[in-house]
Amino acid sequence: MQTEPTDSRSTSPKTMLGTNEDRLAFIGFAVVVLGLVAWTSRGPLAEKTDFSLIYTGTRIVYAGNGAKLYDLQQQKQVNASLFTYPQPLLYEHPPFEALLLAPLATLPYRTAYLFWGLLNACVWLALPLVLRPYAPVPKEMLGYLALWLLFAPLGVTLFQGQTSLMLLAAFVLTFKQLKKGKTFKAGVWLGLGLFKFQFVVPFVLIFLLRRQWKFVKGFSCSASVLALLSLAAVGGKGISSYIHLLLEIGNDPANVSYGAGVDMPTLQGFLYALLGHWVTSGITLLSAILSFLFILLVARSSAWTREADDSFDLMFAGAVAVSLMTGFHMFTHDFSPLILALVLVLAHFPPAEYTKLRLIIAVPLVVFWMPPIYFALVNWHCMYLMFPMLMIFAMSAILRASSLTESWRAEGRQLAAH
Repeated sequence: MQTEPTDSRSTSPKTMLGTNEDRLAFIGFAVVVLGLVAWTSRGPLAEKTDFSLIYTGTRIVYAGNGAKLYDLQQQKQVNASLFTYPQPLLYEHPPFEALLLAPLATLPYRTAYLFWGLLNACVWLALPLVLRPYAPVPKEMLGYLALWLLFAPLGVTLFQGQTSLMLLAAFVLTFKQLKKGKTFKAGVWLGLGLFKFQFVVPFVLIFLLRRQWKFVKGFSCSASVLALLSLAAVGGKGISSYIHLLLEIGNDPANVSYGAGVDMPTLQGFLYALLGHWVTSGITLLSAILSFLFILLVARSSAWTREADDSFDLMFAGAVAVSLMTGFHMFTHDFSPLILALVLVLAHFPPAEYTKLRLIIAVPLVVFWMPPIYFALVNWHCMYLMFPMLMIFAMSAILRASSLTESWRAEGRQLAAH
């Protein structure tokens, strides 16, 4: 194994809006993001976005019918009463989300869509600044912000009115707290992302297998509070209905109302696309087994080091990617947390002597930052083809972390020998 000439474990320098050029770049960034919200809120497609499903859920809970939140007939009736062209998809988010967003039900639909869009836009504008001290590449603020604009899932999230930007925020704040050594708070922040539990649970499982008990305790605190909110929102009957709906979704990946399996870039979606024509059962079990093996591989990696080390950043990036690809229900907007992993890996891109590893890492980086690829795959109903890229990215991040760790250990042995 080749060793690198320098030890890059020092904390990345803080790079904020220190120059006029940086401020102008950020102002342009803000104009584009806020302009997108204003344009979509007034456009003809606003009622055809995923936010219409969230709004339907909030209306049901706000009206005091929480126990019927996952009654599909109830959802269809409310949806049809609100919109001229109701969505064929269904509301399958956790109960606490509908309760926490219930105040939006007091507003007319387009006003609620605009308000939610502005809130998401503010999160999008804030996160690049929060993450910048740990992601100093590119050095120019304009290039750095351009990466955030080019990452198509963020724009899709904003347009659709989805909650994936909030999940990205949960992962970013989790990472920041871990870098500060505040493990319990990191777990609390991640727990607040349970509205997308299919991606949060695999990540927590990685830390559980690593025996990071403070992290797990923090996560459990958030999870307990959200569980109580869910019970308050829909009651025991509603919880039972929600579990039944999740089981139906898992057992019927071809159902368009739930999101067709081949439209999902997850391990399960990939297996269904490859084997679904020949195997009618067992795909879910196979997916669960392989998912656990991926999670175990990340958790048991020897490249996990102190939070202050660069190899920790890379392992965190790999863990985020594995959490996404092992989630059983994923659409384009759900890629949003991957931007965190991408900029962390880019910040620790291998030097020139690591030719093969540079190529392996560069391929998924280029693919994930090319917007036309996402839209083409969605149009062709083959988003499952993104799964191999996620897997390559996750494994390459772990390989890069391992190369850093081996370099430091080799240097340590050399110093000990002298």
